[in-house]
Order: sequence, then structure tokens, then C-alpha cells
Amino acid sequence: MFIQTEATPNPATLKFLPGQTVIASGTIDFRNADEAQGKSPLAERLFDLQGVEGVFFGHDFVTVTKAGEPDWQHMKPAILGTIMEHFMSETPVMSQDVKAGTETGSGQEFFDEGDEDIVETIKDLLETRVRPAVAQDGGDITFRGFKAGVVYLEMRGACAGCPSSTATLQHGIQNLLKHFIPQVEAVEAV
Repeated sequence: MFIQTEATPNPATLKFLPGQTVIASGTIDFRNADEAQGKSPLAERLFDLQGVEGVFFGHDFVTVTKAGEPDWQHMKPAILGTIMEHFMSETPVMSQDVKAGTETGSGQEFFDEGDEDIVETIKDLLETRVRPAVAQDGGDITFRGFKAGVVYLEMRGACAGCPSSTATLQHGIQNLLKHFIPQVEAVEAV
């Protein structure tokens, strides 16, 4: 088994591509070992490694975020070995009692009833134009709300804590949404 690695715009996060499906649909973000406990054997094993601070699963990739101190040069071999051992053992990535494609993260969406059409357009633009691009960088952006012209998005995986995420939100996503939806005045991360 050969696992490719790719750098992400976030220097604290690396993307690992095992060459096979990681999860069938959706994305799953574990921000700490407690969130992974009992839900994902692979995430649990990755959190057992020194310096691992976050684990994010996409369709065909795993991104790992490290705490500030350890160097990727020292962490990468252990992460590669853990991912390889996991897939070679044919153990499922997610526990059977956890529905595949379940997104972890903050709660419910919020928006006014009269804004349903605007929200549907925002979600469509995010799904077709934004999410595929950020997935290439090992992350995800999900809609959380729309209120008083402000779109609230959750940054996940490599996008969470990325130094360039503010620029991505302000110059990329905000400009895209404003172009197609005049009611959008700003975009903020939650």
C-alpha cells in the first residue's frame, strides 16, 4: 500500500491519501481524542500519536493537524505507519454504531424563514464551487447560518486554524457569494 501526502495551505496540517475510500459520504472532523473515542478506531489510533491535535476524514483522504511543537519530519512516519496498518487490517474507519457521513461539529443551522431561497442558493454555491476546492486542500467549509446579510460558515479540517482562511473567506467566498446573491454583505467563520 502506498500513501501519498500533500501539503495544505495550513502548515499545521498534512493531507494523507491512502488510495482508497476513507468514508463513503460527507466529512467527519475530530478536534480531540475525546470526540473520536468509540466513534473511529483510526482516529483513536492517530490521536495516540504524540502531537496529533486534530483528525479530519474526507471521501478519499485523511488530514492530520499537529500541535505547535512536534516537527512533521518526526511525526509523518508514525502517521503513515498508523494509517497503513489500519487499512491493511481492513478495520472500518468508523465504528458500526456511528453512521458513515455523519458530520461532527457545531449545532443547528440558523436563518429567518423568509430567507429560505437565499440560503438554498448559498448552500448550492458552497456545494458546487467552494467545497470541492477546499477539499483539495484537505478541509471543508459548511454552512451554519445567515442573518442580517451575514453568512456564517464553519471551517473544518485543514481550513480550521489556517493562516490563509481569513483571506479565503473575505476575498474568495465572500466575493463569490456577493456576486451571485446581492443580499450577502459579509462572510464570517464560526
